[in-house]
Amino acid sequence: MQNTLIKNIISENKSFLQSKTNLCLYVEKRLNQIFLEELNAQNSIFIKVKNSAIHRIAMFISGTLTRACSVGIAGETASGKSTIAYDIINTIEAFANEFRIKNAITRINTDDYYYDRSDMVKKAGSFAEFAKHYDLDVPQALELELMKRHIESLLQGDAVYLPEYDMSGTAIRRDNVKLAQPAKIVISEGLFTLTEKVVDAFDFKIYVDVSHSVQKTRFYARAAERDLGDSADEVYKNASDKAKTHIHPTAARADIILSGEADRAAYRRFINKMLNLVEEIHFSNN
Repeated sequence: MQNTLIKNIISENKSFLQSKTNLCLYVEKRLNQIFLEELNAQNSIFIKVKNSAIHRIAMFISGTLTRACSVGIAGETASGKSTIAYDIINTIEAFANEFRIKNAITRINTDDYYYDRSDMVKKAGSFAEFAKHYDLDVPQALELELMKRHIESLLQGDAVYLPEYDMSGTAIRRDNVKLAQPAKIVISEGLFTLTEKVVDAFDFKIYVDVSHSVQKTRFYARAAERDLGDSADEVYKNASDKAKTHIHPTAARADIILSGEADRAAYRRFINKMLNLVEEIHFSNN
């Protein structure tokens, strides 16, 4: 009797696993079609996509992997990474609201992990003077080890209090001020998101590429907003030089390379296509 029961349990488990495998294969096939269509589109949002990334996405969407996943987005200053991250977040949150999905996505801003250097700004007399003598464009300017611990805690289902860095020119970092709840997706973006000390925290690694001319135009517009004054040229040169050492090489670690010049609506359309597949798999009554 006991042997029969054990055999029935094993048989049921095999059937369940086979069903999950078939579903994952179906999802991957559909995803390949969605990605290929976008890759072949004029002004595609993609520059490069690894097949392994599509396979992992299929595993999460199908439910083969049931844990939370993490997404890291990196790129040079003014590449468009923050804008892309917000478009992804807003699109997913709209979907989550429609289907009453709780804790769908949580954002961690890499920039919030800059070390507090407010005393140095005060001593220099202004942020512009401070920026001439302190290098913000190297990974060592950020506490990336703390960021990695926070991501890992969220993925394990623990809420964490995040720091907040003042980007207005004070160089103040306040610790333990923003409560982040664990979510199905943890997403982070920043210059150094794919650098050595934190890259292993991400299931999906994304790099945003942009032409030099577009990036430069965006940088100077932002420099004016941040009141960098006549230090903007020096800051830009340093950022560009340091990007060659610390940021550009991280593209080799990326599963997906995005165009930072693609139309924002194209990003939202693509995310919605994947969410339509999620709806079909998990919320369809058919």
